Amino acid sequence: MINMVALMGRLTYEPELKTTPSGVSVIRFQIACDRSYQKAGEERKADFIDCVAWRQTAEFISRFFHKGSMIAVEGTLQTSNYTDKSGNNRKQVEVLANNVSFCGSKSESGNAAGGFSQPAPSYSSADNSDFEEIVDDDDDLPF
Repeated sequence: MINMVALMGRLTYEPELKTTPSGVSVIRFQIACDRSYQKAGEERKADFIDCVAWRQTAEFISRFFHKGSMIAVEGTLQTSNYTDKSGNNRKQVEVLANNVSFCGSKSESGNAAGGFSQPAPSYSSADNSDFEEIVDDDDDLPF
């Protein structure tokens, strides 16, 4: 059986890191994902998807993501049933985030990587003397 979810969207509110009584980090967040199909002339629609992350993933989200940040989430779909304060039976559906990634531009994230960014190396002064030309005189293919 397969239960795998991959989403990309923007955080709809500032995620708040919490800790369980046993000291485990947890964070709940919601992402807005644009629908890929709209009827002609119809305004753009989005789905709002509830997610939860635990331990290091929760701490990572808390540290680097904020309301409006673009985020990619990989996880599983989980459902739970509960009774609300009024005694009504309810069903909750959420994504259990196993992996999250940056997917917005660097300017959007405000250099979210902190001090980890480095300028790209420049190879404009490269010398071709380190390379040897490959000559293929054999027209026979091995397959």
